[in-house]
Amino acid sequence: MEENRTDPQTADVRRYQTVFSPRHQRFALVAGSILAQAAVFALMLTAFSRYFAYFYWLCVLVSVGVSLFISTRKTKLAYKMAWIVPILVLPIVGGAMYLILGGGRKPKFEKAATARRYRRHLTGTVPEPDLTGRGPDCVQQVRYLRTAALCPAYRNTETRYFPTGAAFFPVLLEELERAERYIFLEYFVVAGGELWSQVLDVLIRKAQAGVDVRLMYDGVGSAPTLPARYDRTLGELGIQCRPFQPFRPVLSIHQNNRDHRKILIVDGVTGAVGGMNLADEYIGKKERFGEWKDNALLLRGEAVWSLVVFFLDMWDRGEGVDYDAFRPAALPPVNAAGGLVVPYADTPMPSDTICADLYLQMITKAKEYLYITTPYLIIDETMTAALSTAARSGVDVRILTPHIPDKKVVFQVTRSNYPVLLEAGVKIYEFTPGFLHSKVVVSDDRCASVGSCNLDYRSFYLQFENGVWLWGDPAVAAIRDDVLATLARCREVTLRDTEQTPRLTRFLNVFYRLFAPTF
Repeated sequence: MEENRTDPQTADVRRYQTVFSPRHQRFALVAGSILAQAAVFALMLTAFSRYFAYFYWLCVLVSVGVSLFISTRKTKLAYKMAWIVPILVLPIVGGAMYLILGGGRKPKFEKAATARRYRRHLTGTVPEPDLTGRGPDCVQQVRYLRTAALCPAYRNTETRYFPTGAAFFPVLLEELERAERYIFLEYFVVAGGELWSQVLDVLIRKAQAGVDVRLMYDGVGSAPTLPARYDRTLGELGIQCRPFQPFRPVLSIHQNNRDHRKILIVDGVTGAVGGMNLADEYIGKKERFGEWKDNALLLRGEAVWSLVVFFLDMWDRGEGVDYDAFRPAALPPVNAAGGLVVPYADTPMPSDTICADLYLQMITKAKEYLYITTPYLIIDETMTAALSTAARSGVDVRILTPHIPDKKVVFQVTRSNYPVLLEAGVKIYEFTPGFLHSKVVVSDDRCASVGSCNLDYRSFYLQFENGVWLWGDPAVAAIRDDVLATLARCREVTLRDTEQTPRLTRFLNVFYRLFAPTF
């Protein structure tokens, strides 16, 4: 009986600790600061209302100037137009929205320094005769990644595809236990829970044994899930930690450029990429939006070196990191099947549209089928036209999206893209058990991409992303089989379904699409 009387008290204490936790206090401070800034702006408008006409026309001139500036940028025309329209429609706030949300300035990232590092340290293992022998489609995509992204192709690499985070989790722990020299982790989200508790336990033991353990997590992606100054906590445990652009209580131009990459590296021998973050929902230990469907791709061999360079490039802050010190002295024998493996990376720089261009090439070069899984489908006219043309050309184009959304407005924007694709013959399926978070493109039993990039404006133009492109590798078949198995758990969307959408929702969809680049 005593235990029954104390349980409610214990629950009350836990609720109190949750509400007044450092994380919630930090978000209250941030929200209060932003609201204060908005209040100051509103007060200025009220106080100077008599000058509103002058202020309005000044905003119009600024918006026109910003639109002209956007038109000269080295980025996709569709992305330019997607911003120019809302800026001109809403001249008072449109220009400010672009500066804050659209990447109005270069992110805190030195592209020239990255290019120098990539050219110096990244060298592939595929001779030109071997490359040309695989056909023109393969040659063009490999050359594009080598020229535009400075990312070479490798052969001597073993791959293993995991269709769920739960299947990959025990392998993740096994690989961490094998570390002898270093462990590098770079993830958008790190969250306390069963997964991170077990991973952290291994990292602490390895750090105490002399292994160089480094962690990067995104300062916004992990802000709701980690305590303030968590990097200092890990530092006291022997783990080097650097949050990428921590969340600040100000409206910053650079806050929209996030590190969305997912990379695991052990000793330069083993690496992993995919859609999976370090949180319990990715392994089915916590239910969020129904069943969470994700994936991972494990690499062992020469291609892992590209992941090492990607990580060190993001980690290096002018410290002169010795990249060669992290090269593996020797690689163990691998069961490579002769396919090509190309790890690639993308940045928010206006001149970098690696993921978007790679996806476009895979779409246009598909001959028989093209399967895509993505949590968000917010695409521009170029991507829409490419998918529609492929479907009209007889390619079996299938796109899988979630049925239970994590963000309702973004979900509506995703669904607003269905009609034009369906009319062209693209088949669209929604994963009915829950949220589909995996990001893959696979075609014709020969080519596939696995990584962190969604089919949306954020991934294509605003975030740091990464992935692995495969040609003729056994993992391609595994990825195809995973998509087909997932299809069996999906509901096909038809044109009739879209025609039954309520009129108010259709109107809101038009509004949402107008501001699609901000989502």
